[in-house]
Amino acid sequence: MAKKPKKQQGGTPATVALAAAGVAHTVHAYEHDPAHPSYGEEAAEALGVSADRVFKTLVADVDGTLTVAVVPVAGSLDLKALASAVGGKRATMADPALAERTTGYVRGGISPLGQRKKLRTVLDESAAAHATICVSAGRRGLEVELSPDDLTTLTGAVRAPIGRA
Repeated sequence: MAKKPKKQQGGTPATVALAAAGVAHTVHAYEHDPAHPSYGEEAAEALGVSADRVFKTLVADVDGTLTVAVVPVAGSLDLKALASAVGGKRATMADPALAERTTGYVRGGISPLGQRKKLRTVLDESAAAHATICVSAGRRGLEVELSPDDLTTLTGAVRAPIGRA
């Protein structure tokens, strides 16, 4: 009788997905401060990385379809540009509880990788300016660094100018 393969212990769905895909990446852990006003800026500061290389994962509702937007923490999401990038008319931020239920992650730890339900994803085109970027690895205080090309491939993302400085 064959043994079942062991589940990877201690990983998040995002890091498990990266390992399963064989994608080169680096996981960075830091002590999360619940009092910090911005999860993304906290990550950039803790990792000593420029805020334009750390990307936040936001969930929006585009014409009734949940859509993931990945934009630099140094800026904000242009909802109109997001809607346009996926051929939609109108985008609003998704209800946080719905975003958490759908992705399987908590706010401040939503990763574009390893989500419970795969959502269409748009990556801000500014990611292409960097050899690697950092995104949430699936929990607060944990980031993963990988190439924008690998993130695009793994999430099936389209790239578009959806960030605002």
